[in-house]
Amino acid sequence: MTTLLIHNAHTVATQDDHRSELKNASIYIRDNRIEAIGPAAAMPPEALQADEVIDARQHLVTPGLVNTHHHMYQSLTRAIPSVQNAELFGWLQGLYPLWAGLTPEMIHVSTQVAMAELLLSGCTTSSDHLYIYPNGVRLDDSIEAARAIGMRFVATRGSMSVGQSKGGLPPDRVAEDEDFILKDTQRVIETHHDGSFGAMTHVAVAPCSPFSVSRDLMRLSAELARRYQVRLHTHLAENDHDLAYSREKFGCTPTQYAQDLGWLGHDVWHAHCVKLDDEGISLFAATRTGVAHCPCSNMRLASGIAPIRRMLDAGVPVGLGVDGCASNDAAHMVNEARQALLLARVGRAMQPAEERTLPSGERKTFFGCDLGPAEMTARDVLHMATRGGAEVLGRKDIGSLQVGMCADLVLFDLQTLSFAGGAVHDPVGALLLCGSPQTDYTVVNGKVVVRQGQLATVDLGPLVERHNALALLLCGN
Repeated sequence: MTTLLIHNAHTVATQDDHRSELKNASIYIRDNRIEAIGPAAAMPPEALQADEVIDARQHLVTPGLVNTHHHMYQSLTRAIPSVQNAELFGWLQGLYPLWAGLTPEMIHVSTQVAMAELLLSGCTTSSDHLYIYPNGVRLDDSIEAARAIGMRFVATRGSMSVGQSKGGLPPDRVAEDEDFILKDTQRVIETHHDGSFGAMTHVAVAPCSPFSVSRDLMRLSAELARRYQVRLHTHLAENDHDLAYSREKFGCTPTQYAQDLGWLGHDVWHAHCVKLDDEGISLFAATRTGVAHCPCSNMRLASGIAPIRRMLDAGVPVGLGVDGCASNDAAHMVNEARQALLLARVGRAMQPAEERTLPSGERKTFFGCDLGPAEMTARDVLHMATRGGAEVLGRKDIGSLQVGMCADLVLFDLQTLSFAGGAVHDPVGALLLCGSPQTDYTVVNGKVVVRQGQLATVDLGPLVERHNALALLLCGN
């Protein structure tokens, strides 16, 4: 057993049921669990003799941030000139031929580069949607990379089975046989999924999208996931072209398509949902179907503004996702949360007028701009990035700092430039409103994986050098 004391933190944003924020508080960790949290004087007597003591007097401590949607291999194709100005379908069609050259080493290295960026920005748990498997690539390559770098991981076995010759979007050469997809998905679940409390590796079932797999694969994937009691994930209602494809090919909205095939429920989360309509929001809320909100990607590809405030008000579980490194070109979780905050505010200003009942009983018409910034606050977004993401991924052991929870937490140094002037007024508000900082310490499952701003588990210099060489090789340079 090992012990760790986060000593006398300036502020601890616990994200407990009351969203408590503690001043001058300590957190005592034994092995991988939080054993005590509260005033330094209330810590158990042995706390000051912990194996490691981190002086947190100048730090804001939050739960580890949770990334609910990513495509980590895409870090190899960031900022490709030919697709910098493309929308979703054109962007995909421009990149599929490049991704057909992926190798197992490329998956391993790009996964660690993406995870390093996440860990350094305060993310301790990430999902990854790997749906392309050329040249001997396996999901195992990502899982092994996550274990080496020390990130809590939800690895999703994605797939594409409907190529262009069958009316799908991807080229035929990157489509897989559906029987093989199901067998390999079963193999990965049986080999790697751990459903126990505090597990470091979960596996989910994740056909890529309605425009790249068949109805049968969607339905059979849902049956397989529920037989093994693992979660389901896919893209849904990402932009207008996605919506039009669903109506043309299936004669229904994306939500209706998902409902028909068993893809709604508390064990399902969908990425994007930018074009989720009122019926869709109601169905998602009633079934507790989750949403991975990816604001930077949605802006980067001009997909639109997801109705996140309406989803939250209706009771839809919502977490944040950085999405692929080639549709965001970054994987900074604090910045993603900041963008979610800002996009929700500008999105509200664009909403049509609506009537509301005031506490007095009077009915009044509000325009979007009248409802104002308070409709989405910094603390709302921090909650979305922590407990919201944990709920979307079906995790009850992460997302908040409470006794008995897994010891996943991050420390932000309030003396750094990005906090100057803001931290003295409101450290939590400054985290989301000011310049998005890197973390000073990141702790995953009780282990320090970022120490004083430096990755402690992998040598970052050689990793980035090899990653850049592989990126040039993949793109034919």
